Amino acid sequence: MSKAPEQPQLYLITPPELELVSFADTLALVLDAHETACVRLALSTKDEDKLSRAADTLRTVTDAREVALVIADHTLLAERLGLDGVHLSDAARSVRHARKVLGPDAIIGSFCAGSRHDGMSAGEAGADYVAFGPVQATALYDGEIAEAEMFQWWSEVIEVPCVAEGQLDQAMIARLAPMTDFFGIGDEIWGSEDPVAALAALWSAIS
Repeated sequence: MSKAPEQPQLYLITPPELELVSFADTLALVLDAHETACVRLALSTKDEDKLSRAADTLRTVTDAREVALVIADHTLLAERLGLDGVHLSDAARSVRHARKVLGPDAIIGSFCAGSRHDGMSAGEAGADYVAFGPVQATALYDGEIAEAEMFQWWSEVIEVPCVAEGQLDQAMIARLAPMTDFFGIGDEIWGSEDPVAALAALWSAIS
């Protein structure tokens, strides 16, 4: 994943729980309708068999469309399954280890919440991108948000691409579009009866 030259690219995040066959069909519809840079398999389960089956099923969908597939946190599983990379949720702490395990060509991303310092540390450790969020207030997690001013600073100073994710809506996408390289969209669309249309509505803010 590299910096987008003109406008942000789409980065899809799966739900934490899903019905695999129906979700694979839905994902295919979304990918066919919207150009996407990457899909993150972000299941809440720690069941290795379920994760492996999900990765294999979704990879069939993403490979057919030449879209990268990364898995959240499970570096060794990413290596074993031959996925495109891993998305780490512990800021910079696991980046060097993941790079050693997965090699120079793997995609390694790092979630850094709202911390500019953690983002810089992850970039220095070799992350291909850093993700910041949520971008608006939520009662979940510890209440920390990634401020628009931080995205502005990052876009002006740091070369490592960044992802804005969490609590996105049309207004926030429009506001952050000049300052971010990717939008990580997941919960915003998967609960809709028509995820393709829901994404089209969100993405109209920058297109």
